[in-house]
Amino acid sequence: MSTTPVPPAPAVKRRVVFVVGSGRSGTSTMSGTLQTLGMHVPQPEVQADETNPKGFGEPQWVVDFHHELLQRCNVAVSDARPSAWFEAGKLATFEPLRGRLHEWLEQQFVEGGPEVVVKDPRLAWFMGLWRSAALRCDATPAYVTMLRPPTEVVGSKQKYYAGGRTSSTAGEISRTAAWVNMMLHTERSTRGSARAFVRYHDMLTDWTIPVFGLGQLFDLDAVKSASANDIRKVHQFIDPNLRRVQLTWDDVRVPTRLREVAEESWQQLDRLADDGGDTPEAHDRLDELRTAYAELYEEAEALAESTALAARREGQAQKPQPDQLAPGRRGADRIPHGVRAMVPASARRGLRKALGKQR
Repeated sequence: MSTTPVPPAPAVKRRVVFVVGSGRSGTSTMSGTLQTLGMHVPQPEVQADETNPKGFGEPQWVVDFHHELLQRCNVAVSDARPSAWFEAGKLATFEPLRGRLHEWLEQQFVEGGPEVVVKDPRLAWFMGLWRSAALRCDATPAYVTMLRPPTEVVGSKQKYYAGGRTSSTAGEISRTAAWVNMMLHTERSTRGSARAFVRYHDMLTDWTIPVFGLGQLFDLDAVKSASANDIRKVHQFIDPNLRRVQLTWDDVRVPTRLREVAEESWQQLDRLADDGGDTPEAHDRLDELRTAYAELYEEAEALAESTALAARREGQAQKPQPDQLAPGRRGADRIPHGVRAMVPASARRGLRKALGKQR
């Protein structure tokens, strides 16, 4: 009796799309769109609120994980320091973190299917970790960078993250600087990988053009095979009225040199979204801008050194010194009375005797 061997089942191709870029740039819109078309956003998600009524499209585990990492390396979500990339990047070599992230991502493929989308504004700081985890899962990583004019990003953050203080000049300056730092380094970090740049405005005007372009570029089955019902749901999901902040440089007060670097960075990044715009010539100009920003920041740090040193001295002066503690308020005497009262009287007398104290 002869038998015909059964051919092995074809391997399921795994894809993970990382939605990156500055917060308030349409990253939630992109993540939610890919999810609606059938890609898996790991659960549970961060709950929608008044700053993002349609939802964030962010896995809560990812947000918590990134928050932990940022605290470890002393980096802020919107950090204007060029050196912050070095501090965050060092964590990519820490094997326990690499293994932990790989284990979590593998679980998402098992539970949610072969096409996963991960979005969090903090993700860009740790792309090395995520790239390693994706490759360990035999998944092809791809990156979508959302583009929105810096004035609109800064204005949106001022409106929703600064308690409504949209006129805070210091906030406008620091957020503009953080946008430049985030976007230029994100662009550099994704070179050589499958990537796309999508304008937020294009998503709101006709999302089908950039999103179905991503489906072809990244070979995303969920997007390429989207049903009419899925497409209808995305039309209902995307609300052009959510572009509630539309500012220009006339509305954002920043130093002239920072404004020039930010505007030129925006113009160069915006060209990357054009067909054929992601060119070596564009990369060279973006490299020059990244260097120019680093030099500008270094000058600002030098200029503000006296203020930084004064703040450090003030912080140290406010720390209580051991010799400033009130007499008799050391050791057990610093324990709150309510806690001391829980210790039996005989035990308290024994402790005082052992410490050579009388009452």
